[in-house]
This record gives sequence, structure tokens and C-alpha cells, in this order.
Amino acid sequence: MSIKYEETVPSPVEFCNMRIKASLSPKSLEAATIALPNSLYAISIRDGDTLIAMGRVVGDGACNFEVVDVAVDPDYQGQGLGRQIMEYIDNYLSSAALEGSYVSMIADEPAFYEKLGYKLVSPSSQGMTKKFKPRT
Repeated sequence: MSIKYEETVPSPVEFCNMRIKASLSPKSLEAATIALPNSLYAISIRDGDTLIAMGRVVGDGACNFEVVDVAVDPDYQGQGLGRQIMEYIDNYLSSAALEGSYVSMIADEPAFYEKLGYKLVSPSSQGMTKKFKPRT
């Protein structure tokens, strides 16, 4: 096993495949191709040339940051890679966030993130989402 850490986004194909492997909602290749270059920060972990874990930060770079796409290949889960992804992300956020900056995420596994110092915002606030249909 030759594990390497790259502070770059994966390719759009790798990104889409990793989301599916990690049981995250699928994203289109078109969306990934547009989105990935707009990341504020990204970390990719590879075993040789194979993407095995990833995470990104998106937002405006000052007032709002959102942690997204934290995913680990199921074959590599339980080895601390999710925690390492979050350490890289937290280091970035520590250097980029300003007084009053807001860091948010939608967590499928809140207990994991709570162990890393993140807190649920309810009941004072609630996360919300709205899905849009593609334009034709």
C-alpha cells in the first residue's frame, strides 16, 4: 500500500465514482466538471494512482464555508482516513476562516463529526434543502 495525500480535487470521473462507492448521492459528470474547479480547498487520498478518499470545502472564502464530499472507499474504511481528511480540512479552515465566518455541513454520520468538534445546530437552527429539476 502506497498511500499519498494530494491537496487537489480528483478528476470528475473519480469524484463521481467515489461518491457512488461511498454511498453518497450520485452527481452527474457535467456537474462535477463544473463544480470541482470552483472548490476552495480539496484533499484526495490515493493508494498508488487509485483514489481511496476525498473531501472538499466550498463557499465564498470569507463569510461562508461548507464541508462537502467527504468520502472513503468502503474497502479502506476503518483505517482513520475519514479522520485524516477532516484534519486536512480543519487545517485549511483554521487558516482561511475569519472572525464571524460560518462553517457548515450536512452530515450523514453526525456522531463521527461530533467527535471532531462539530456540533449539531438544532434546535436553534435547522438545515434545509431544495431540489431543482434540470433545465431543458
